[in-house]
Amino acid sequence: MAQILIVDDSPTEIHVLTTILEKLGYSVVTATNGEEGIAQAKALKPDLIMMDVVMPGMNGFQATRQISKDAETSHIPIIIVTTKDQETDRVWGLRQGAKDYLTKPVDEATLIEKVGALLAG
Repeated sequence: MAQILIVDDSPTEIHVLTTILEKLGYSVVTATNGEEGIAQAKALKPDLIMMDVVMPGMNGFQATRQISKDAETSHIPIIIVTTKDQETDRVWGLRQGAKDYLTKPVDEATLIEKVGALLAG
């Protein structure tokens, strides 16, 4: 069973994403900020990371860059999941190493499709 790390400072968002993913049989772990997300990525080596952008302290773009540049964690695909819906944000997120970019509120069918595609390799 694939393990997915959700990095988001919103308990509501974590609940929504966890509910969708667990329903599909994925194991979910969470972190509430960028620093914790990086630590969890290194400790657990999840199969996929879902990263919010706007968080206190280190933002999701910075955390994504660190995870994707670290040899220990660079193989882990990251999907940025954020309220930032400008094309420039999307391009920047992908430049930081994210494999995909979704805007909130997340469409469940789209989320399932993106997660499935990345986990299938």
